[in-house]
Amino acid sequence: MKHILTIIRKEWSEVFKNRWVIATMTLVPLLFTAMPLITLATTGTGSTGGAEMSGLPGDLSASCPGMTAGECIQVYVLNQFMLLFMIMPLMIPTTIAAYSIVGEKTTRSLEPLLATPITTVELLAGKGLAAVIPGILISYGAFGIFVLGSSLLGLSPAVMGYILSPTWLLGILALGPILSVISAIFAIYISSRVSDPRVAEQLSGMVVMPLLMVMFAVMAGKLVLNISFMLITIVVCAIAAIGMLYLGTLIFDRENILTKWK
Repeated sequence: MKHILTIIRKEWSEVFKNRWVIATMTLVPLLFTAMPLITLATTGTGSTGGAEMSGLPGDLSASCPGMTAGECIQVYVLNQFMLLFMIMPLMIPTTIAAYSIVGEKTTRSLEPLLATPITTVELLAGKGLAAVIPGILISYGAFGIFVLGSSLLGLSPAVMGYILSPTWLLGILALGPILSVISAIFAIYISSRVSDPRVAEQLSGMVVMPLLMVMFAVMAGKLVLNISFMLITIVVCAIAAIGMLYLGTLIFDRENILTKWK
């Protein structure tokens, strides 16, 4: 743990000097938190209306029984914006981890680190946690601000109950950290194989693509996020994260980086 903590402190002292990283860690959470709050503030919770309810997707209208049409519309909106809080733990670790290897290579600070007795597992764990921890904390903080903002908007108990439902809490508290691990490992993979920090950032951003596909399916009304979907996604992503952790120790070739990487 001493070696891992040393790497984490070293990563943070270097990465947080990068203005692009700071901008991503502040502007993206603020934007993704403000968007659903502004949308909720502009939607009403009018009385139940058959015509209004009939215009909603069938799966959604069935999932909000007893709500007014306005409340059900707000639930429909929240069902789409929930994925913004899933993108945050993907984007922030990716931004940090993409710079972790290739950035040090370009500044000639990686070779001395790799020449130390530190093991590959300790190196990857330190660099991975240095990216994952800020992503998780910022995501939790943004969700807390969103919950506080939603309560200040005077949303109905039914809508607030949906925000604090098991589906949302599983997505934010459980799936979010797993996605952070996946994005950090993927970004480290890419960063260890390329020689340009900008290329590393662009390629690492591809990890968001599967989540964007889910978002498009939700926006098209083809998919409704519920607790069953969230539990299945958590299990699949957890298995993927464990596999990527194991594969990372096999793929990361420190000898090749030391002797052949130009």
